[in-house]
Parts: sequence; structure tokens; C-alpha cells
Amino acid sequence: MEPIREAEMQTQPGKRLNEESKKSGKVWKIAVGVVAAAVVVLFGACCILAHASTAFFPHTAINGVDVSGLTLQEAQSRLETVLPQRVCKIYLSEQNTASPEEREPAASITFAELGVSPEAGYDGMAKSAYILQHGKGYCSTGFTYLKSLLGKNTGYNSSLYWDSRQLDQAIARLSAVLNSKPLDMAFQVGDHSLQLTMAKDGQSVADNELRRSIQNVVQVSSEPEAIVDLPAEILPAKTLTAQQLHDQLHGEVRNASYDSATDSIVPEQLGADFDIAAVQKAMDEAAPGETLTVKADIQQPEVTAADLKAVLFRDVLGEAKTHVSGSAGRIGNVKLSAQIINGLVLNSGETFSYNGSVGKRTADRGFKPAPAYVKGETVDEIGGGICQTSSTLYLACLLSNLEITERYAHRYVPAYIAWGMDATVSWGGPDYKFTNNTLYPIKIVTSYSKGYLTIQILGTNADGTHVKMTNEVLSKTPWETIYQEDPTMAPGSPDVVKVTPYTGYKVNTYQTIYDKNGNVIDSHFEASSNYKVRNKVILQAPAAQPGSGTAEIPAVTPDTPSDTPVPMEPTVPAEPAASPDLPVEPEIPAEP
Repeated sequence: MEPIREAEMQTQPGKRLNEESKKSGKVWKIAVGVVAAAVVVLFGACCILAHASTAFFPHTAINGVDVSGLTLQEAQSRLETVLPQRVCKIYLSEQNTASPEEREPAASITFAELGVSPEAGYDGMAKSAYILQHGKGYCSTGFTYLKSLLGKNTGYNSSLYWDSRQLDQAIARLSAVLNSKPLDMAFQVGDHSLQLTMAKDGQSVADNELRRSIQNVVQVSSEPEAIVDLPAEILPAKTLTAQQLHDQLHGEVRNASYDSATDSIVPEQLGADFDIAAVQKAMDEAAPGETLTVKADIQQPEVTAADLKAVLFRDVLGEAKTHVSGSAGRIGNVKLSAQIINGLVLNSGETFSYNGSVGKRTADRGFKPAPAYVKGETVDEIGGGICQTSSTLYLACLLSNLEITERYAHRYVPAYIAWGMDATVSWGGPDYKFTNNTLYPIKIVTSYSKGYLTIQILGTNADGTHVKMTNEVLSKTPWETIYQEDPTMAPGSPDVVKVTPYTGYKVNTYQTIYDKNGNVIDSHFEASSNYKVRNKVILQAPAAQPGSGTAEIPAVTPDTPSDTPVPMEPTVPAEPAASPDLPVEPEIPAEP
């Protein structure tokens, strides 16, 4: 009997399991049924609510504008308000290396400014979305409503319209903002510092690319901000290192000057010294376009380009006028030499050389034969007469208070200018030189009219001073008459003057400088001129009787100038009816 009980015991657990399994299956079926019933009820409810609703379903957006729970009219009103104010932000491609949080838009513009609006209007935009959402079948609409409740609605998009005129205007405004010229590094010099404006690169954006990118992004954007990433061409700006800046500014201070070749003003050069390393460090730490002020030792020029522009060749510093007489060749030589130096400009500190400027006097250059002195005698030489030009220039320079650096008096007293105020020249011999000792450029201006040569020195008379020249005769040496027998002359022939005479003089000249009110500032000795005496030589024919020698008659002193000084201020002689040929200095080195 014991085995039987064991078998019974072994069969009892299986029976309980089967019973429990049957119970759990019933529960699952009941649960599924409940859920299905709930879904059906829920879906049915959604269908009922959807068809009963006159508003947009939850989580509904039109072109990114939330219209959830709004009526058709309310949705239209919101679209009209929100969409035009939506912003399109433009970023340049070189900024994309920064994180999104660090990026700054290069420009921003609203949809309204772009001329963007719904193609069907805001009412049509809202109605289209409403119909798509509410205009389906009973179950489809309920299903859409259910998805909206679950946040699965993707929204609705309508086509946008572009006003071409507004878009063109917007592109033009954006182009003006996005395109920029490079700003080269610049500097300004103060009294004790330098202002440095750092270089800033420019950029160039193609208008067609700008238009295309905006249109593409705006059409598909459903976000509050439409993001445009636009490529831009970088336009490098010129920059300088602190060393290069120092090399440019450090050096000899130079005033502004005049360039005759280009007829332009050459800017001034100042002197600036500073700590190169410290300035470079400040430049490295500065932002593009930032202006820095750095300490510097500044040496300012006395004349800037702006100063010079206002006063360039403004004043007549000095003027001299002499009467030109003699042969046609001599007059032509005077006119030609004056023409050569006409318009010549000397900047401050530059030295003028008459021989260097006029050059060698040759026939192929247009110079003519004219009377000149050769070894004390008067002969025709190429270029005779040009000493009148140098002498007239010398007097003009004296009256301009310029620095005379080389000048020689004529061998004999000149007839066309006050004694002591002449300057002889010869090629390979004496030269006439002067230096522009003013702060401003000067110009030589010559003219010839009605037998008179006029030379002006143009420049800038900053203080209103003027000059007067005077002379003093210290001594004179009268000439004598020398008679010489000329065997080539036929007996009984009349006497012939071989050499015209000149009285010798020693003359001092003085320069007096007056201020603008006529008060004497300075009066000093200028130069001494020693004019040699030249005796009058008369040739006589031999006597009729044989054996007679050459008679030398004792010298007879004719009327000569008195001991009284020559007029103290040079005057222009009156034009004579006819003038003889005047002897001038030779085109060979003068005799000592």
C-alpha cells in the first residue's frame, strides 16, 4: 500500500499547474481585451474630438510657427505676426571654426526685409494646413488627432513668395555689410607718442551666392532662426612689424620738399624712437582694427606737406632787372642762358651751380659768338654775354637773403649792373653758386621783355623780412693812354683804338636786412670786388721819314669817375637809343 500513496503524491502537483495555467490565460485574454477596448474607445474618442474640434490639433506648426489649439483665424493672425519677423542670420565660413555658442553672425535680416510672404497669403497658408489636418475621413482625422496628442505631428509647410524688388534691395544692403575693403595698418605721430591702428583684413562675398543661399535656407527653414553659412574671400591687409615701423620712422628729420619731375610735394620725414620689443608685444595683443597709443621720442620736422602746400612759391623773395645790350649774338646768349635756368627749383639746403645748370656753352646748343675778355683783350667767343645772366641772378639772390657759396667779380667793372653786385663765370673756371638756406623750396623765374632781363626768386617769406644792398668805392685806379706804332699801318693812316679803357676800382658791398615793419635786423659786409684797370691802347701809323721810331706819348688821364661812391642802391639804367657791344668774361678760365 505504501507505493500507491507515493504515486498519488507524485501526480498531485501537475494538476495544480494546469489549473493555474488556465487561469492566467484567461487573465491575459481579459487584459488584451481591456486594452483593445480602451484603444477602441480612445480612438473613437479621438475621432469624435477631432471632428468636433474647430482648432488646430496639439503640436501643430505651420512653416515652423506653432498654431496648436488656435482657430483658423487665430492661426492666420499668428502667422502674419511671427513669420515676417523671423530672422535670417548669416555666418561667414571662416567663422565656422568656432563653436556654435561662440559664433557671431556677420549680418541679420528679417523675412519682411527680404520680401518673404506666403505665396497663397496668410489666410491661404492657414487654410491649407487646416484642410490637411481636418479634411480627411473620419478615421484618418481621428488618427491624425491621436498622433498630435502623442507629439508625432511633423507640421505643415507652405510655399513662400519673394518680392524681387525687396529682395534686390535687401541683397544690396547685406552686400554693403558683408563686403569690406582691407584696412592697412596706419599710424599717426603725436608730440610724445604714436597712435597705431592695427591692420584688418577685408572680405568679399559674391551677390549671386548670397542670394542663392538665403533663398535655399529660407524655403526649408522651420526654425525661429534661419542659418546661412556663406563662403567669403579674405582680402589681406598690409601690416607692419614694430621693427619695420621703427625703420620707417627712425632716421634724420626731413622737411617736406618739392619734386620738380612730378610737380608734387614730397612728404616730410620725422624722427621717432621707441622700444621695439614693447611695441611689438602690444601689437600682438591688439585686435584687428584696434588703435593703440605707444610712447615714443618724437622729433617733428619744421615744414610739413600741409604747411608747404599752403605757401609753396607764394612770395617774391628777391627780384633783379638789368638792361641787355650789344650784338644780336650776345643778346641771344643772355636769353638762352636765362631760359635754361628758368623754373629751376632748389629745396631747402640744396646748392645751385651756374656752370652745372647752364652747362658747356657750345654752338650746337645754340650759343653764339659775342664779345668776351681773353687775356685782357676783347674778342668774340662762343657764349659771350652769359655773365649778365649770372650777375642778374646774383643780385636777385642777394635781395632774397640767400647764402652765397661761390662768387667772383668781373675782371673789369660791368656796365649793366651796380658795382660789386656782379658774378662772372666761365666754363672750366669761375662758377657762381648759392645755397637755399630757407626752410622752403625756391624757384628761379626768368623773363626777357623789351631789352630787359628780369630774374625773380620765388619762395616763402615766413617773417616778412626784406633786403637792401649798398656799395662803397674804396679806391680807384685811373687808366692811361698808351700809343703804339703799328708797322702794318700805312704811313699817314688815322689812329686806331686797339683796347678800350677801364678804370680800376675796389668796391665793398653791404647787405641790410629789415623786418616787416622796416626796422633794421642786421647790417653786414657782403663782399669785396677788385676791378682791374685797363689802359687805352691806340695804334699809330709809322712816321714818313725813315729812321724814326715808334712814338710813345706820355699817358693822358681823361675824365674819370669822381671819388664819390656809386649810388648806394642799384638802379635799372634807362634804355639807351643805341648801345655799343659790351665786353664780357671769356668762356675760358679768367685771368687771376
